[in-house]
Amino acid sequence: MGLLKQSTKQTDEKLEADKRQAERLPDLLRSVSETQIALRKAEQSNAPVEELRRLDLELDEVLTEAMRAAYAEKRLLIGPKGYTDRIYRRKRLAKPAVREVLDTAERLLTAREEHRLHGIRRFPLSRV
Repeated sequence: MGLLKQSTKQTDEKLEADKRQAERLPDLLRSVSETQIALRKAEQSNAPVEELRRLDLELDEVLTEAMRAAYAEKRLLIGPKGYTDRIYRRKRLAKPAVREVLDTAERLLTAREEHRLHGIRRFPLSRV
């Protein structure tokens, strides 16, 4: 019986953490958009490499947080039973609302990985 209570307590803690993180998703998506716009403006105005790199790293951070919040919202929509029951989780993944959030999370993941591979500028090596 102790294990069941511990499992329920852990599930409740995970659910609460996911609720807090999922609540931030709309603000984080707005931040992603704003950071992308700021980065484009900096590129167009030929900003220094240091400024561009700072914006690149900021975009990476915001994309990561938004992706995590989207996955938290997915887990929240699946429900507490989804933390422990994989069959229940798979059935809930077929629901349209869950699929929509999962698609958002995967788009954010793809955008983050693409940005990490090709978007983050490096400082040029200085020659002495």
